[in-house]
Amino acid sequence: MDHKYIIPELPLKYDLETKAILKQLNLSNKKLAELKGVALTIPNEDILINSLTLQEAKDSSEVENIVTTNDELYRAELDLTSNLINASAKEVLNYRQAIRSGFTSARKTKLLTLNDIKRIQQELECNNAGFRSVPGTKLKNQFGDTVYTPPQDKQEVEKLMANLEQYINDNSLQDIDPLIKMAIIHHQFESIHPFYDGNGRTGRIISILYLVINNLLDLPILYLSRYITHNKGTYYKLIQDIRDAGENNAEEWVQWILFILKGVEETADDTIQLVKGINTLMSQYKQILRPLFGKQYKHELLNNLFFHPYTKIEFVEKDMMVQRKTATKYLDMIVEVGLLEKIKIWKTNYYINTALMDLFVNRRIEPEQKAETIESVHSAQ
Repeated sequence: MDHKYIIPELPLKYDLETKAILKQLNLSNKKLAELKGVALTIPNEDILINSLTLQEAKDSSEVENIVTTNDELYRAELDLTSNLINASAKEVLNYRQAIRSGFTSARKTKLLTLNDIKRIQQELECNNAGFRSVPGTKLKNQFGDTVYTPPQDKQEVEKLMANLEQYINDNSLQDIDPLIKMAIIHHQFESIHPFYDGNGRTGRIISILYLVINNLLDLPILYLSRYITHNKGTYYKLIQDIRDAGENNAEEWVQWILFILKGVEETADDTIQLVKGINTLMSQYKQILRPLFGKQYKHELLNNLFFHPYTKIEFVEKDMMVQRKTATKYLDMIVEVGLLEKIKIWKTNYYINTALMDLFVNRRIEPEQKAETIESVHSAQ
């Protein structure tokens, strides 16, 4: 049933720093600080930005039922002009691009303005419709019942978004922890529902960038969409509980904030393991590649294999500034020692970092197998 929810202006009037929230906040902030530190162990930040934002893009899109596989995604990334790329993969890559351009701006200005938010949505949806100006938008459940009607009036949408922009960027408005504010901002944005399309994904990008502008993370690598995908029913229920409770919804706000804070803790922990896994794999690959290539070894080669989990000859040519014949030889040598898998699709050879892909999918690496490979390479020298 559709209840009329009067969207409050921010800041909220409640004291939300309850004992339960403060306890969870401590755990969440500790994990976030650990993630920030662990990210520094990867010397080339572009590797993390490229790989983790693409994983985030995939998971965020799955919340909206835009499902694509890692395989489709990385193949699509190699050739964005191909007619073989499916629509889902294109949408996920648009999401990744929206995060990256939003991050570039947020890192520089330490602000998140309405123009930034509009640009993010524009990159996601490939249109410049801007905020809703025509009534008729309703949110429905899987049975087709309207569960929530966001503001219909153009002026009201603009007024609420202006208030949200001020709340995001002015820390004097409410003296509470930024993670609590992030949860409030996310709910407020989803309730205003300012765009015709792409509100969910835009809202999740805003959350990532909010952590960056508040110096809680240096890079946009917190994997919140994975948590939301795994808890989708609870996520939507808690959002709606606040709306359904009407004006006296302090307890519902507490439950929503606890859910988001728990998500930050779990997601940060998951991402810490992922970054550590990438670091371990890079060290193992380096141990094999340095003796294999001798004086020809350059760190650009290692970076290439982790920046592009699917790579191809042209990328190695460019990154290492070598001829095509040399790039082909290098990649085939790496295939021979078992660090890449070579597959041919149509006329193009792709070289897959299967260990890295397995880490993304299963969150594990197989050190015994890699140790055997390292041993065999060393004994062959």
